[in-house]
Amino acid sequence: MCTTSTSSAEQVAGNGDLLTEIFLRTPVKPLLRFRSVSKRWLSLISDPHFCHRQARRSSASVSGVLLGLPNSNFDFISFDEKKASEPPLRSLDFIGDPLGVKVLQVCNGLLCCSTVRILGTSPNYYICNLATRRFSVLPPPCSSGGRGTVFGINLAFDPSKSPYYSVICVRSCEVLVSHYQIEIYSSDTGDWRLSGKPFRAPFDMVFYDGVFWNGAVHWISPSGASLYFVIDEGRIDTMPPPPPGPGGWGKRRIRHFGESGGHLRIIEIYGPRTTQFVVYEMERDYSNWCVRFCVDLDKVIAAFPEITQNYLDAHDLYYYAYNVLCLIRGGGGNEEDFSLLLQIRGKIICYNIKDSSFKNVYDVAHGNPPALPHVKASSLIGCLQAYPYMETLTCV
Repeated sequence: MCTTSTSSAEQVAGNGDLLTEIFLRTPVKPLLRFRSVSKRWLSLISDPHFCHRQARRSSASVSGVLLGLPNSNFDFISFDEKKASEPPLRSLDFIGDPLGVKVLQVCNGLLCCSTVRILGTSPNYYICNLATRRFSVLPPPCSSGGRGTVFGINLAFDPSKSPYYSVICVRSCEVLVSHYQIEIYSSDTGDWRLSGKPFRAPFDMVFYDGVFWNGAVHWISPSGASLYFVIDEGRIDTMPPPPPGPGGWGKRRIRHFGESGGHLRIIEIYGPRTTQFVVYEMERDYSNWCVRFCVDLDKVIAAFPEITQNYLDAHDLYYYAYNVLCLIRGGGGNEEDFSLLLQIRGKIICYNIKDSSFKNVYDVAHGNPPALPHVKASSLIGCLQAYPYMETLTCV
């Protein structure tokens, strides 16, 4: 029996195709350890073709949310209650930038960050793989000959389409006043190139808050104006606005704009009832926004009275103090469920949109579990950032 088992194990170990199929069904963390088993396993797991196949399989699997804390550290909320929620990383110190770095965006397992900017200096830009902790330093934008001011850096990565990522730089145009120009970095070629024609943008457009979806990067301004850039075509276009709110209530207020479950979604607040809102979803052909969910947080208000700021009038825009951190698919344990992560003071609440259930999943003052024992909790209570986390072996 022992000889037969040994022989079977040797046959598996000697069959590269079979090992590859097994590795494709293995989570990333064990794969990282398996690389040290033998040179053969290292070669199989490090092969770019294998990494791309693995990334395609895991691209729809969000295992949790990485929390960016105000003190530049990270914590983690796992969607699997049976597993410990140890953060995949505590900080970005492994990059070794003496000025420190800040997160710009996370896209399908890759992270874009930059040097903390000092007046009169140009920041470095990095692309990191959160799971492997490998990173690359990007050449400076505008290296194609321009010297324009950079207004935004956005990461675009779709492992289901390509093993390569792109970085979209929005900068000022040198030849036309009040115009912008797009420059694209490709990890395939390793350099920047100009893309598309110079364009105008609304005065309040924020180009650092782009959302990658449907092969394009999308931006929306506080006033509701929008732009999107189709990467392969080098084309700038606009999106239609969401339909008027219930009762035609005053000015729109955007609470969330992002991608989840393969769709572009926006949350807008109308009028004084800021705890009742609609989640809209963009059609893939950009024809219109459709209503996806209707949300009422009255039960959350009853359970967490600290959400109210009683020194304000009940009709004041900021009477209810909460932030929508992100909209996630599968946060309730079911892949078909959608949940909102809400920050209420020093707590994070996971609200299941389907059945209106909710639970406290994180306490900033104590960690989840206690994450930063030597840091004062008061320094962490601020507006957190939440980044959907997925593991990938993608090379950067």
